[in-house]
Amino acid sequence: MSTGISNIDLIIIVLYFIMILGIGFTIARRTRTSDDLFLGGRTFGWALIGLSLFASNVSSATIIGLSGAAYTTGIVNSVYEWLSGIPLIVAALIFVPLYLRSRITTIPEFLEKRFDRRSQVFFSVVTIIMSIVVEMAGGLYAGAIVMQAFFPDLQIWHVTLPLAIVAGVYTAFGGLKAVVITDAIQAIILIVGCSVLTWMLYAKLDFSWANVVANVPEGHFSVVRPIGDSALPWPGLILGVPFLGFWYWSTNQYIIQRVLGARDIRQARWGVMLAGFLKIVPLFIMVIPGAMAISILPNLPNGDAVFPRAVIEILPVGMVGIVLAGLLSAIMSSVDSTLNSASTLLVVDFIKPNNPDIADSQLARYGRITTLTLMVVAALWAPMIANFQGLWDYLQEMFSIIVPPVVVLFLVGVFYKRGNGHGAFWTLVTGTLLGVMLFAVGKLEILEIHYTIRVGIMVGVSILVFILVSAMTEAPNQEEIEPYIFRRELLSDGMEGVPWYLDYRFHALLLVIMMGYVLYVFW
Repeated sequence: MSTGISNIDLIIIVLYFIMILGIGFTIARRTRTSDDLFLGGRTFGWALIGLSLFASNVSSATIIGLSGAAYTTGIVNSVYEWLSGIPLIVAALIFVPLYLRSRITTIPEFLEKRFDRRSQVFFSVVTIIMSIVVEMAGGLYAGAIVMQAFFPDLQIWHVTLPLAIVAGVYTAFGGLKAVVITDAIQAIILIVGCSVLTWMLYAKLDFSWANVVANVPEGHFSVVRPIGDSALPWPGLILGVPFLGFWYWSTNQYIIQRVLGARDIRQARWGVMLAGFLKIVPLFIMVIPGAMAISILPNLPNGDAVFPRAVIEILPVGMVGIVLAGLLSAIMSSVDSTLNSASTLLVVDFIKPNNPDIADSQLARYGRITTLTLMVVAALWAPMIANFQGLWDYLQEMFSIIVPPVVVLFLVGVFYKRGNGHGAFWTLVTGTLLGVMLFAVGKLEILEIHYTIRVGIMVGVSILVFILVSAMTEAPNQEEIEPYIFRRELLSDGMEGVPWYLDYRFHALLLVIMMGYVLYVFW
């Protein structure tokens, strides 16, 4: 067994970087138009979509954090993973056909078509800021912290700079197709590496589930926690997790962009369902292994160290390099996706509307320039996060501020025909401001409400604002908004002539059964 990083492991990592860059430059030669750059020419099949959705969602922080939390407090945080199937099913049922029939390039574009330009600009600006400051820089920073566990002499910028350059270069020149294809490869590497580690941990426990359970505290394998639980109280499981998941999987540009690049509605729906099944996998290869390590690596002072320690102490030479390549994959999958989506938002939502006659080749050029610029900003900002650790922890909750009004505009807006531009805009403004207030009073310990419960409360308030303001102002033109309102016939869109076992609705039923079984087992 290895006790450190061997030369063989380092060679594997270097070869991995060379492979990813090679793929990026190969695709770049065929990336000419803005549609190629931002949506991969709308050519993606279901397998690429599903694997890319999985890879871009799972970051190194996710792997380290989930295993660390399972080591210290239990598996409750895994619900954010395997319950992702619920919002993915909603996306497949309702939003995939609406988005693809709208021929949009960005999610804020849909708000413009359904409501007005104000909502598009508001949502786009917020998304870009959060993408750069939280997701992109945060992914680089978390990756640097992870790599320091393996290479203690590294400085943060030693990791963030090369990762940003590699991800930025192949994203800028290869566009979304380079992102999606490299994501698919990275997803496979990630699953294989984590699966091998899980197998070897389980072998040390004689492949006995009884041995696993015997060495963990009571309640460690329960996902339904008391109302006062600091990690995830049960009301938050109902009020917050589904809405946070819906926002992430149905309205987050950097996630949904690969769905917008689908070849057709059928491929998009199958890809979304594949992602739903893949999201159950982390429970078994990233979460439960953290609990397994309690008896194998006891008394670790910091739970987040459990994954790096397990990799170094348990895996043989060569496999360490593959797992580290998987971790690097997770970092770059998040960074490249965020880079591409933020660049798309800037170009499509701001540069293109202000230059309606701009040539397509010029749009692609702007896309590459903005990608490289954002890469530099994220790389420079990422090391600074170390100076604001407390603030950074709070920033993670900022998503709970922007989620409620956005969720309402999409979930209610596609059913409520009376909803108009005024209602949408003031829902965004009011919901965001009230969310900031609740966030602030919580941090001042005036009124402490778990952020998942806060999401549920703000969704209710946002619904009231949306309906009341819309009812008090002029109704929208029903003919103009008709393509952006849900219709029953959309449920079967793309499934014509498909046998029942290939129908995405059958897949959705299987996914619900699997999630229900997981909930039953780990109640």
